Amino acid sequence: MSLSLSKSLQFIFSTAIDGKIKAWLYDNVGSRVDYDAPGQWCTRMLYSADGSRLFSCGTSKDGDSFLVEWNESEGAIKRTYSGFRKKSNGVVQFDTTKNHFLAAGEDNQIKFWDMDSNNVITSIEADGGLPGLPCLRFNKEGNLLVVTTADNGFKILANADGIRTLRAIQARSYEASRAPTEMKVFRSAMVGNINPVIAKVECVDRSSPARPTPILNGIDPISRSVERQKSLDDVSDKTKAWELVEIVEPVQCRAITMPDSTDPDNKVARLLYTNSGFGILALGFNGVQKLWKWSRNEQNPSGKATASIVPQHWLPNTGLVMTNDVPENYEEAVPCIALSKNDSYVMSACGGKVSLFNMMTFKVMTTFMAPPPASTFLAFHPQDNNILAIGMEDSTIHIYNVRVDEVKTKLKGHQKRITGLAFSSNLNVLVSTGADAQICFWNTESWEKRKSITIQLPAGRMPVGDTRVQFHSDQVHMLVCHETQLAVYDASKMERIRQWVPQDVLSAPISCATYSCNSQLVYASFADGNIGVFDADNLRLRCRIAPSAYLSQASSNSQTLSPLVVTAHPQEPNQLAVGMTDGSVKVIEPLELEGKWGVAVPVDNGMQNGRTASPSIANNPASEQLQR
Repeated sequence: MSLSLSKSLQFIFSTAIDGKIKAWLYDNVGSRVDYDAPGQWCTRMLYSADGSRLFSCGTSKDGDSFLVEWNESEGAIKRTYSGFRKKSNGVVQFDTTKNHFLAAGEDNQIKFWDMDSNNVITSIEADGGLPGLPCLRFNKEGNLLVVTTADNGFKILANADGIRTLRAIQARSYEASRAPTEMKVFRSAMVGNINPVIAKVECVDRSSPARPTPILNGIDPISRSVERQKSLDDVSDKTKAWELVEIVEPVQCRAITMPDSTDPDNKVARLLYTNSGFGILALGFNGVQKLWKWSRNEQNPSGKATASIVPQHWLPNTGLVMTNDVPENYEEAVPCIALSKNDSYVMSACGGKVSLFNMMTFKVMTTFMAPPPASTFLAFHPQDNNILAIGMEDSTIHIYNVRVDEVKTKLKGHQKRITGLAFSSNLNVLVSTGADAQICFWNTESWEKRKSITIQLPAGRMPVGDTRVQFHSDQVHMLVCHETQLAVYDASKMERIRQWVPQDVLSAPISCATYSCNSQLVYASFADGNIGVFDADNLRLRCRIAPSAYLSQASSNSQTLSPLVVTAHPQEPNQLAVGMTDGSVKVIEPLELEGKWGVAVPVDNGMQNGRTASPSIANNPASEQLQR
C-alpha cells in the first residue's frame, strides 16, 4: 500500500496491490474517489513540490512499468512517460523535484524526465554499482539525489549547489570533531577532490558534455542568486522612503478581463484565488459562482494565473453552474464564501441556505443553516476543515461541525451582523468584526470572549458599514479594513498599532483591502475606481493604480464603475484581482521588467526628486507610527 498526502493535508490518496487508487477525506464516510492504476498492481503516488501536480509510478504483475501524471479532479491520466526498456522483476521507484523533473530507477540506471515532456531526457549509471531497480530520493532543495547501490550502500549525486551544501556540512563536521575523514569521491569535470562526510558522492556537472544540462537544474544557481538579490532588495527597500508611483496608462501595467464575466445585473460580491493559484472564483450578488482556470502550456508553463494570458471560463462536462439558494429580494442579501485548503470544496451562501459545492463537478454535496437568520460570513477552522465559523445576520457566530451537522456553540458579542472572521492558529484566537464597528477576540479552545474593542471612526461618523479582518502571515498582526480607514492591529496585545485614512489622491471610501501573499503589501480598492498599493509594515502609500490603467477608455469614463472586492494571488505577491460593479473580474500585475509595484528612491532632507514628500507618503498626522 502507498499513501500520498495532498499539500494541504485535507485528503489522502492510497494505492494497494489490487491496483485501485482511492481518495479519502478525514472522516468515516469512505473513499470519495476510486479508479484503476495503470498496470493494476503495485503503484506509488507523489505530488510535485507545490502540490499542484500528481504522479504515479507502478509495475504490473507482468513487469511492465508505468510513469504517469494524473488529472486528480477527474481521475484521468493526463500524460504517460516513456523510456522503460525492459520488464522488471520488482517495482520501479521514483521521485520528483522542484516542480520540474521526475527521476526513476530502472535497468541499473537513473532516468530523468521533464514533467512537461513524455520522453526521457537523459539517463546515468552513476559510475556503476547500482542494482537493477535502485531506490532514490531528492532532498527538499532538489540539489542532492541519494540512490541505493547493489552492495547495500548508497551514493549521493549533487549539482553545483549540492556540492556547496556538502562542503558546508563537512566544514561543520570538521569544526565539531577536528578530525576530517578522507573518503572516496566520484569525480566529474567540475569538481576535483572534496572530503564530504557523506560516504560516496557523485558530482553531476551542469557543464559536462557527458551529462546534459536538464538533469542538473534541481536548483539553478542563477535563480538562487536572483532570489538572494530580491531578499537584499526587500531589506534595502525598507530603509528608503517610497516615491509615489502613479500608474495611469494601460501601457504601465498588465491587465486582463475574465471572459464571460461582465454582467451589470450581477455585481461581484466576493472574489477568491484558488489556493493552488491556478484559478479565480467569483460570487455574484445573484448567488451564481463562476470559476476561471489557466492552462499549462508553452506560453504559461506554470499554469498559474497571469495577466499575460486570458484563462478559460471553466465548467464541468455536465454544464452545471454553481448557483446558491437565494431569497426573492436577493439584492439585500449578504453573499459569503469559503474555499477548502485543497480547492476541492467551496461553501457559499447568498441570503439562503449554505451550500457545499464539489469544485470538480459543481454538484451540491449538502445544504445547511437555513435562514432565518441568514449567514453573512464563512471561515474554515485552520486545523479542521469540518469546523466552520459562520457569522450571522443576527450578530451571532455559529461554530458548526459539518460532519455531524451540528452547531457546537454560539458566540454572542456583536450588536449588528457579522462582516468578517479570521483565525490565528498561532494565538488560538478567532477575530470577528461586525457592522457595529466592533472587533471581538475569542479563545478557540474555550470559545470565551477575551476582549472587544471599537475601531476609531472619524468625528461625526456613525458605526455603520462593513469591517473586514485578515491575519498577516505571522499570524499575530492583522489588517482591519473599513470604508473610513486601513488599520494594523497586534492581536496578541489586542490593540491598534497603525492607521491610514483616505486622503489626497486616494480620498474616496475604501471598498476592500487585502494583504499580498507574503504580507509585505496591502492592496486597497476605492469607490472611485482607484487601487492603492501600500507597504504593509507602515501603511505608506507606495503606488496608485488609476482606473484609466486597467479599464477600457469607455469604462474608465464611467462614474459608476469601480472595484467592490480585491484579492491577492496566493504565490505571486505583486498580482491582484478585482471584482467590479459591472460583474467583470480583472487580473492586474506590474510590467515584467519592473516586477513589482513602486520604485524606491533615496530621500535627502525630506526631499524626493527635488520636491517635498506629499502627505500621502510621508509620516502624516492621520498615520500612527508607533514602535512595535
